Amino acid sequence: MTRAHKPSLVTLEDFFRLAVRRFRAARLAYGHGTTNAVDEAAFMMLEALRLPIHNIDPWLDLRPTAAERARLLTLIDARISLRMPAPYLLGAAYMQGVRFQVDRRALIPRSFIGDLLAGNALPLGDPRRVRRVLDLCTGSGCLAILAALAFPRARIDAVDLSAGALALARRNVALHRFGDRITLHRGDLFAPLARQHYDLIITNPPYVDAEGMAALPPEYRHEPRLALAAGDDGLDLVRRIIEEAPQHLTRNGSLVCEIGRGRRPLEKAYPDLPFVWLDTEQSQGEVFWIARTDLARRGKGAPALR
Repeated sequence: MTRAHKPSLVTLEDFFRLAVRRFRAARLAYGHGTTNAVDEAAFMMLEALRLPIHNIDPWLDLRPTAAERARLLTLIDARISLRMPAPYLLGAAYMQGVRFQVDRRALIPRSFIGDLLAGNALPLGDPRRVRRVLDLCTGSGCLAILAALAFPRARIDAVDLSAGALALARRNVALHRFGDRITLHRGDLFAPLARQHYDLIITNPPYVDAEGMAALPPEYRHEPRLALAAGDDGLDLVRRIIEEAPQHLTRNGSLVCEIGRGRRPLEKAYPDLPFVWLDTEQSQGEVFWIARTDLARRGKGAPALR
């Protein structure tokens, strides 16, 4: 009896096809920068070799070195056996083409707010008039950095409760050379900001409800629970942000908040607040915008706004 012949792995295309095949067979969960096995495999191959991640086609004939081949096989195995999100395995994630360092101290960068910032799709008028921005629950600092890129004249405060997340954010801010414009604060939402006021507050807070937390795929369980779980209906932090934001917005300021699948409970809790839903190519009804003038009004059935 002859031994089964093992397919030769010579070019990057060989490793790419192997990864796609194995990822599909393992029925992995995605959502940390990619949505399918093909894109996941392409990201992992390219980032592992520090190649441009936008298109794998030009690199398919590349022949990795022996060390690179071993690394690629290790990454493929780890993605399947550990069910670890690819960005944690590689230490990097991208939003709008911007690279961020990542590790398990913070949520992997992903937010539809990033799409809106990069596309200048927020209802704010001239971005040069935005001078003060607050990023609540900053995590890795990704949205604060994208805000610094979108609003070239703005100074940004970024807040997180996690010391580990802030240490990671500090690295990203330094790597993108925004230390003179982005200030990091440790604390519970608005607590460390005293009487500061902002033209824009952006936030991608924890918003996964109890049902969603119970059903999380293994990949998502590698992320900090603090950055995901938000009570029975997913609105524990969102309620506090809505209630306290008017005290920290300028007269014409506004709030932009991502809430996942929380639109229905939010509108039920605040029936008189005129939320404007900002959709993207990938999302509908997951990000709202609201002006300070509307937030400052009491809504029937809503908690009192201070």
